[in-house]
Amino acid sequence: MDTVESFIDRWRTAAASERANYQLFLSELCDLLGVPRPDPATGDSARDNYVFDKPLARPNPDGSTTPGFIDLYKAGCFVLEAKQGAAADGSTERAGHGRRGTRGWDTALERAYNQAANYIKDLPAAPGRPPFLIVCDVGHVIELYSEFSRTGGAYVRFPDPQHHRIFLDDLRQPEIRARLKAVWTAPLDLDPARHAAAVTRAVAARLAELARALEAAGHPATVAAPFIQRCLFTLFAEDVGLLPKGGFQDILKDCLEHPEGFPAMAGQLWREMATGTAFSTILKCLVPYFNGGLFDDTTALPLAKPQIALLHDAARVDWAAVEPAIFGTLLERALDPRERHKLGAHYTPRSYVERLVQPTVIQPLREEWDAVRAAAAQLCAKDKEPAARAAVEKFHRRLCTIRVLDPAC
Repeated sequence: MDTVESFIDRWRTAAASERANYQLFLSELCDLLGVPRPDPATGDSARDNYVFDKPLARPNPDGSTTPGFIDLYKAGCFVLEAKQGAAADGSTERAGHGRRGTRGWDTALERAYNQAANYIKDLPAAPGRPPFLIVCDVGHVIELYSEFSRTGGAYVRFPDPQHHRIFLDDLRQPEIRARLKAVWTAPLDLDPARHAAAVTRAVAARLAELARALEAAGHPATVAAPFIQRCLFTLFAEDVGLLPKGGFQDILKDCLEHPEGFPAMAGQLWREMATGTAFSTILKCLVPYFNGGLFDDTTALPLAKPQIALLHDAARVDWAAVEPAIFGTLLERALDPRERHKLGAHYTPRSYVERLVQPTVIQPLREEWDAVRAAAAQLCAKDKEPAARAAVEKFHRRLCTIRVLDPAC
């Protein structure tokens, strides 16, 4: 931790231009993360796969090229564009960088993002685009953007719009340093679609085994199907916060020792979920009302200890990563002996769907939004905020219209 504090203290007051500081800052950041520093440049573009100031020939409309330089490039990992904003108190104001915390600073970082995105478009397509785009305000913040299909689509804030900015003080958090290290060393491991696929396969294996046990016990599919569905929904509701964290998992844990109590305890919880209750006798807290008819039948089938263990193991999985849209597919295959062998291996992963939807639907809308946002920023710079707001609202109204006409959007 002393190393982290020393790094933060050293760079907190950095005030020169990014040209003077960015290579040293990023090199010391590599040391902090425990990853190799960039290699010395050789001048051979094919060999310079992890270097500062990687040269890039940018094509012009007339067929000529303009030289460009990527501040930091690592093949298969990221393109990084560095800037350095001015101190919030204005003591180090410099033209073009913006005072931190102001609209001008946000605009400067957006320009850096656009510059890096253009560099990525000019990279050779053969090895695939890097999955990450990084914007760095030296000594202040690192912004992460991802595009895991690596096809040249729009880069989006990673892991989400609320947490894509990593400020200098955030480096005290081990999970933040681990995230940055992964960007440097194993960026595709951060792809949430990969995580969701792995989690889904783990859930599917347990679900198939539970379905086989119910089948062997003589329960018809018409009874087993809604029972498994109630179990799945309860596990999902627990992980996303609709039920208290660990509540159903604790019930399953208790029933591992006393499996005969499972039908009564699970049935009572589902009755409380079917009506909503001021105080749950099972979870010892408020339980919301779950409509939709899933809990019109609250039957909980008797399970032996091994089957309860399957549900308990499933409860410890990150259910927030499981796609609710595939519940139906999982359930059908779990209950159909002809399809059960396909569980976890042949469902359509989200990444496959995105490869179709991204270029045909999402990408055009994002490009249009980028143009609207840029126009709005220019209007704001000219003190025409009502016009900027009108432009943004017009785009949102059109987007809502598209969603009404085609809910898949």
